[in-house]
Amino acid sequence: MRSGVGHRVTRRGFLKRAGLVAGAAVGFPAIVPSTVLGAAAPSNMLTMACVGVGGQGSGNMRAFHGSKEVRVIAICDVDSSHCEAAAKAVGLGKEACFVDFREVVGREDIDLVSVGTPDHWHVPVSIAAVRAGKDVYCEKPLTLTIAEGRALADEAARYGRIVQTGSQQRSSSNFRLACELVRNGRIGKITEVTVGIPGNNRTCEPTWEPMPVPPELDYDMWLGPAPWEPYHKQRCHYEFRFLLDYSGGQITNWGAHHLDIAQWGLGMDDSVPVEVLGTGEFPTTGLFTTATKTHFEVVYANGVRLTCATGGSGTRFIGTDGMVYVDRGKLQTTPEALAKDTIGPDEIHLYESNNHIRNFIECVKTRKQPICNAEVGHRSSTLCHLGNIAMLLKRRLQWDPVKEEFVGDRVANGMVARAMRSPWRI
Repeated sequence: MRSGVGHRVTRRGFLKRAGLVAGAAVGFPAIVPSTVLGAAAPSNMLTMACVGVGGQGSGNMRAFHGSKEVRVIAICDVDSSHCEAAAKAVGLGKEACFVDFREVVGREDIDLVSVGTPDHWHVPVSIAAVRAGKDVYCEKPLTLTIAEGRALADEAARYGRIVQTGSQQRSSSNFRLACELVRNGRIGKITEVTVGIPGNNRTCEPTWEPMPVPPELDYDMWLGPAPWEPYHKQRCHYEFRFLLDYSGGQITNWGAHHLDIAQWGLGMDDSVPVEVLGTGEFPTTGLFTTATKTHFEVVYANGVRLTCATGGSGTRFIGTDGMVYVDRGKLQTTPEALAKDTIGPDEIHLYESNNHIRNFIECVKTRKQPICNAEVGHRSSTLCHLGNIAMLLKRRLQWDPVKEEFVGDRVANGMVARAMRSPWRI
């Protein structure tokens, strides 16, 4: 096995790999659709399989299981220690644990699938579940690539499935009020938006060596559609988000929250910017490959400029007559009195959800679209991916939000999709 230093995936190597991607159509093994849906079940209890139960996936599982309408009956994780701990937490035994998600998403006794895997597995698992007739709650960022997002949004619409993206800030009253203030012109015409995201909260050594794969981990399944690389403990679990093969760093971590609110406040849930320029900094040594310092700017078709940069947190809307800043637990405005303003009955009222998971359950029953459906999640993820692509290429790019492709840039368009390691396809 080669040394980790010699086998390191650099920014240059990633660009070379991405530039060779052909936007090939992707397919998935046929799975028999479910015939036992929540509405037709013997009781009103919805059954769920949880795929990926480390960290946020485990938290989502507990929240679903704690509701009166959902019963978790299957757990799937490539790490048996995670799987068994999660099963125990919801009163299940080892017989409810699985490694391969295909063993659970096609089961006729399962109505819902919760996806809490690393990002590179989000869309393959979600599409398999959608095609099997399941409704899906998938963690943010919804996608690893722009092409994946379009595929999932289209499949959700085609199969009539409910898909909720885990960008739960939309189910918080202060974020909703902030966006309603903006949408109702309280601060005049919006000219600028700034989004602050934290720096990386993990570091790695300048050099690294491959490590033995822990016996509890099915590492080949963990990699799945991603390129093969030797195992290291910082490649998996939380740290996966700092490697470009599996995620997009803090842009797709915190940016998937705060940029999503920017999209909501600007009324851009069905679109994205038309221009992007990035100047981020990337590691030159070590295992991690995502940006250590983020800075990119985008311009929407209406002329509004958005900047996302490392430092601070939250989303700030700047208008001709004032400012609205929102973050978790914070809402600040100029003038200050705006923060206590009331939205009138004849004004714009945004989708109201006060509990993200509860909203998903209600929509499963009513078949209404959830607050952060697949199309919304795809567009917000696209904004994140545009920022990363621009930072990697270090040049100004023009984006066509209708065709969902870069204008006249073959290399950039090669990064809209990625090749998947055989035999995986979507």
